[in-house]
Amino acid sequence: MSQLGFRSGLMVPAYPALDDAQDVEDIITDEAGLRPPHGTAPRVSMVVEDGAFVAQGAPVACHSTQTDICFVAPMPGRVARTELLSGHRLSEIVLFREGGGDSITHDTTDAQTEAGLRRLMQRAGFWPRIGRRPFGGMPNAAERPAAIFILAADTRPHAPDPRRALEGHEDAFRRGCRALSRLTEGPVLLCQAPGPALADKDDAPRLQVVITGPRHPQASAGLLVHAEYPAGIATPVWDVNAEDVAALGDLLHTGALPQTRLVHVGGSALKTGRMVRTQIGADLRALTFRHVRPGPHRLWSGSSLDGHAARWLAPRHRQVTAFTPQAPDGAPHWLVAALTRSARPKPMIPTAALDQAFAGRLPAAVFLRALSAGDDETALKMGVLSLLEEDVALADYVLGAEAHLAVLLRGMLERIKTEFAA
Repeated sequence: MSQLGFRSGLMVPAYPALDDAQDVEDIITDEAGLRPPHGTAPRVSMVVEDGAFVAQGAPVACHSTQTDICFVAPMPGRVARTELLSGHRLSEIVLFREGGGDSITHDTTDAQTEAGLRRLMQRAGFWPRIGRRPFGGMPNAAERPAAIFILAADTRPHAPDPRRALEGHEDAFRRGCRALSRLTEGPVLLCQAPGPALADKDDAPRLQVVITGPRHPQASAGLLVHAEYPAGIATPVWDVNAEDVAALGDLLHTGALPQTRLVHVGGSALKTGRMVRTQIGADLRALTFRHVRPGPHRLWSGSSLDGHAARWLAPRHRQVTAFTPQAPDGAPHWLVAALTRSARPKPMIPTAALDQAFAGRLPAAVFLRALSAGDDETALKMGVLSLLEEDVALADYVLGAEAHLAVLLRGMLERIKTEFAA
């Protein structure tokens, strides 16, 4: 067990915290939307047509070229609408819930081999739950990671405690850890908050426990990867949430992949926060119905730092945030107005908070200068391939940059990806 050397971070002020002892409500919304991981749009082939009834876990679409990778129904229901972008790229598939449906089970007899385990994970719909670095998205079907990070800690504001999500599923979690260790020859790093180890090397070979701190971004996946096993073009790294690892363990034991997860619903527009267990792709309007304060509001899938406006719960998100739109405060100060109208971005002022936004693991001012200038070479040397937009969200918050850094980072990653693919 190792203690991660992150000595700094921030406690982000936000809406009143939820009582950790609050009961969890089981809510399956009547509508759900299947979407790819945020920022990606894979080419797909539809397996079913609009109006068709599907069982829970049944494939509704598969990847066009990697046909074992399936997108599956999170509940028994009827396909209401399919939206594809140009080139048959997946936008969303909307389903209406209908009672009495079955749940698909899979044959797990071949899952003791790496090839069989991969096929099971892909056909059961587990693959979109895996994050990869560099560049983001989900891994290719045959990709072999240099390391796998299991995220059993989350320091984003009001994120649900992964330990609570694992209650009653400890054996399944250890079974999932053991299975993931068969997909890599490198280490499997279990990142968790202080306390008893959730698994050890007796449960999975090459498992390493890494203890994270309580401040954000001390449990940010990108900074953990950067600190422990930096990602590279030839050395991709995967990250998986601990609750999904337990779901993998259940899949191996029962043949059915659980489609629900623990989600915190909160935000300034809500009367009170709530903890729910709901399906992937859940309708955010249904999760906040009767809990929103009177007046206009906006719904985000994800946290107040790195979420995005959405109708459906994203494949890897475990938070829903409801915002009250800020009313304009009148005419801005002349200097703020001048900077806003300027063709140049707002100035970046190095502060201690900016360094803490990267937990002291990156020289923040130098890194952000390289990002702003489009200096790919310097950013590569500093470890940009380990990072995604969510990892610079706190820096954007500190700078008040309104996701400016996230846009710059995505542009740089796409440029590097194109250059290496050429």
